[in-house]
Amino acid sequence: APLANAATQTKPLHIGNAARKGLEAAQLAQIGVEGNPAILDMDSGLGVYYKDYSPSPLADSDSGAFRWILDAQDVAFKRIPAHLAMHWVVEAVLAARAKFLDRTENFDLSQIQNITLKVPQSKYINCPLPTTEHQARHSFQFNACSALLDNKVTVASFSQAQINRPALRKLLPKVQLETPEDNLPSFDKMYCEVEIKSTQGLSSTARCDTFYGHWRKPLSQRDLEEKFSMNASAVLCTEGVEGVIDVIRNIEKVTECSVLGSYLRMTSYSEQLYSMRIM
Repeated sequence: APLANAATQTKPLHIGNAARKGLEAAQLAQIGVEGNPAILDMDSGLGVYYKDYSPSPLADSDSGAFRWILDAQDVAFKRIPAHLAMHWVVEAVLAARAKFLDRTENFDLSQIQNITLKVPQSKYINCPLPTTEHQARHSFQFNACSALLDNKVTVASFSQAQINRPALRKLLPKVQLETPEDNLPSFDKMYCEVEIKSTQGLSSTARCDTFYGHWRKPLSQRDLEEKFSMNASAVLCTEGVEGVIDVIRNIEKVTECSVLGSYLRMTSYSEQLYSMRIM
């Protein structure tokens, strides 16, 4: 699951990938292929993701003390196309940035001396100087600097031009990570604290315990539809986007699913040109 879940763009594909790999594993087992019993304890492969895993005995389900995590949480919706942990960082940085600008209206971001982020310990989402889109999506440092420079983080933030811009490359080395013991690598319990200091001695701090879009703080229907429209408009025309939203909004009344398929085939002009180019 972690390998399939590392900042991919389309989460529903995980179900299909898991089903396919499960079937492949069953077929391999049928012809006598055996897996490595130490697969989760190796220094490579899946072991990269499980090194910090410290399992504890499950409570007796008959005692009533056992609690399934999925029973106590809902779905978290990402507002930016990056690793979920980045959302805590972005919200905390935006709050600290706003405090700075409230006190100093014409504050020059080049005057920032250092940025301290208090985040959970993590190996594969610590990319201090990302050079690729994938690394940027997994970088606390990159997302913090993008939020500081642009007052937002969007799909466009992860383009190569944005990753390589001089202002961002100059700001990245000023970010320092701290990993307090109480900041657990858990989407249920983690937090992010940020402190920004300037060369003039000014400082601003902020903390995010629950980002907007987390299951404890869900997106409004309007913001959810806006997020869908922003992403879907990259491949669908306006009529297609609005049609999908309308069908899903009234899904209980829809008797024929082909109407949804018809809207999903209404690709934008740019997408049509791209399809023709790769044929």
